[in-house]
Amino acid sequence: MGDVSPNVSPILAPIEPSAQNNSGDQPTVAYSQAQIREATQREHDMSISTAFRLYSKAVSWSIVLSTAVIMEGYDLLLIFSFFAFEPWTKKYGKLQPDGTYALSAAWQSGLNNGASVGEIIGLLLNGFVAERFGYRKTMIGALFLTILFIFIPFFAPNIEVLQVGLILMGIPGILPVSYASEVCPVALRGHLTAYINLCWVIGQLISSGVLRSLLHRTDQWSYRIPYALQWMWPVPLIVAIAFAPESPWWYIRRGDKKGAKSALRSLTARKTDDAVDLDAAVEVMVYTNQLEQKVVKGASYIDCFKGHNLRRTEICCFTSITSIISGTTLMGNSTYFFEQAGMDPSNAFDLTMAQYAVGIVGIVFAWLIMARFGRRQQYLSGLFLQFIFLIGIGITGVVDRGNKNMSWATGALLIAFSLVYQSSVGPLCYSIISEMSSVRLRAKTTSLAWNVYNIFKIINGVLTPYMINPTAWNWQAKAGFFWGGLCLLSFVWAFFRLPETRYRTYAELDILFERKVGARKFAITSVDLFSQKIDEASQEELRGAGGKSNAASHVLQSDMRGEDGLVRIAESVK
Repeated sequence: MGDVSPNVSPILAPIEPSAQNNSGDQPTVAYSQAQIREATQREHDMSISTAFRLYSKAVSWSIVLSTAVIMEGYDLLLIFSFFAFEPWTKKYGKLQPDGTYALSAAWQSGLNNGASVGEIIGLLLNGFVAERFGYRKTMIGALFLTILFIFIPFFAPNIEVLQVGLILMGIPGILPVSYASEVCPVALRGHLTAYINLCWVIGQLISSGVLRSLLHRTDQWSYRIPYALQWMWPVPLIVAIAFAPESPWWYIRRGDKKGAKSALRSLTARKTDDAVDLDAAVEVMVYTNQLEQKVVKGASYIDCFKGHNLRRTEICCFTSITSIISGTTLMGNSTYFFEQAGMDPSNAFDLTMAQYAVGIVGIVFAWLIMARFGRRQQYLSGLFLQFIFLIGIGITGVVDRGNKNMSWATGALLIAFSLVYQSSVGPLCYSIISEMSSVRLRAKTTSLAWNVYNIFKIINGVLTPYMINPTAWNWQAKAGFFWGGLCLLSFVWAFFRLPETRYRTYAELDILFERKVGARKFAITSVDLFSQKIDEASQEELRGAGGKSNAASHVLQSDMRGEDGLVRIAESVK
């Protein structure tokens, strides 16, 4: 994408990094601006292999906490797949004129949305709880509640009780995205937040495989066993997470530098020649936190909508919305969708498993290209290709429905759609949301973004059953036209509003947002945290590659007298 030079460049005046410590501890080392700049540049220059070596423990703990999402992905697909599972529909559905059992579109919508309603409640609570007690304790508490709530759908005697169980199971939401983004360096941030999407897909693949293996059963255990298997996740996760270090950023937000240093020590390799300088890393965190306090002093939900944080919240929320309105609802309902397109149940479940297996391949591919192309280009390319495949799915719905080849064509296009989504929009939405939010407001901004996601998921959960249910609108594959249109609108929004965050530290992102740099100019604007000069540079220059930038350089004169510590941009630009 062609980016142009910004008219003004963001600059911040120096802030004394160790001037204050809310915990009352005296700083162990007085770090100068040059040393903080050096620590920031060292993180920019860090290769992926070096980052894995130095932060191997952080990677391991991030993977452990993110593994909890496998359970969420498993549970999410379970209810969607049950709509096409005969023993379950006999238990909770009603007899149809053709002798089969099915749920009404209204009850399908209700069950689809039950977990989303619970997640909205849970995420709002977690925004407070995680900031008060930390990510680790919040996740342990959520997993304990999950163990209890699984009993309700397992023993549910009717659909009403099942609905209550699904709502309650949605409440213990977890926040591995924020944890992963805070414990890892810039070089690994995108990969480990994108790993969370892989956990979703693995959970969904396991869910479809479990149901496929139980197709031969006709008793109550054919649907109780899938519910019971959910108990195998929480206990080992609780034990593992109990030993995990807390995010060092959480300690910084609480003014506890000593705790942050201890947590960082538990997350990094110590016996190497190039081990992470813990004091320098903590001072960079303190400096970043102070930058954000200069702009927005509070850390409440209201502060997410103040100043430049409003733009950051908008990007996070619209990114989450895009991941749900760009056609992914067809993937979630794929088994039922394939059956309505004319496939028999066994083929429908087989194709669903193939869809999620291909999705795993897509996520691995996303990891390989993420560092090369950046978030923005990869995200936009994915949305455009998704639009093409959705229109293709819609076209198959227009062709004669009696042609069985069309049902297979629909399945092939949906699998291709899944490959594209999982190699672009799917994993990147986690990276983007975690990177766009400010450090001080991360838990709350993330909660808001995923709550907006859940609101739109509820809307989708109402509309989709009516679109593909033969007793309602009966659009079947023609629903691809509807989602294709929304996917195109998402592409337009992302083109004008989504910035590039590759290779950016959180302090640099704070400056870029504070100075209102345009979305298409983020990638070419070079930020010096302390210098009175700032210019545009290529991404290679940002990483210290030494290459000369072809972009025009702008040098700004500044007035350092602002009481809030921010420079005032002079009217003249040399």
